[in-house]
Amino acid sequence: MPEAPKPKKISRAGAHDVRIEWSTGEDVVYPARFLRTSCPCASCIDEMTGKKILQESLLPVLIYPTKIEPVGQYAIQLYFSDNHSTGIYTWERLYDLKDKIPASPEA
Repeated sequence: MPEAPKPKKISRAGAHDVRIEWSTGEDVVYPARFLRTSCPCASCIDEMTGKKILQESLLPVLIYPTKIEPVGQYAIQLYFSDNHSTGIYTWERLYDLKDKIPASPEA
């Protein structure tokens, strides 16, 4: 069974976004707002139903991580400019999210 992908490097992409270089060779830029709206914490996702309860329309237009901290060897915790910091983004979740990043309007 092949080993699950893991980040080789996590850094900023521009002023607000997050870049992850994966062990698979993929280099992915995660838009800051996309990461915030994908938060897996109990304040954003109902723990019983799995339904999103975060009201995206109430978030500031410009939102970005102010800090990125490792959580053990399996995840990162993002601290956002709207003072939200309870989501833990596992490697598995981040790798799955890469295929859900919306296309930029310029594309």
